[in-house]
Amino acid sequence: MHKDWAAMASELSGAIKQVRLGSPEVTKAFSAMAQAATAGGAVDTKTKELIALAISVAIRCDGCVAFHAQAAVKHGATREEIMEVMGMALYMGAGPSLMYAAQAVEAYDQFKEAANG
Repeated sequence: MHKDWAAMASELSGAIKQVRLGSPEVTKAFSAMAQAATAGGAVDTKTKELIALAISVAIRCDGCVAFHAQAAVKHGATREEIMEVMGMALYMGAGPSLMYAAQAVEAYDQFKEAANG
């Protein structure tokens, strides 16, 4: 299960550069959005990176984990803070799954009832 996260970030940076070259206007807008979203304000940049890392885990995005873990270190996040937000990531990954499971059962029941006429 071990991954070389620094290598992943480096490799992805090269691949992302290719996307930037192929879609410069879209990636320029994405970069502007990223800068605006992560800029310090009422919530500081470190906290925003911790949030982004937790979301990365909840949505299972390896590249996102690499980049946001790196940014969290850059902005001074502690291991204790990382562990605490991982608890939130676990909670949010499981909670939405429960909500969607309930909706999936409800959808099935509705379609089954309609099929049975």
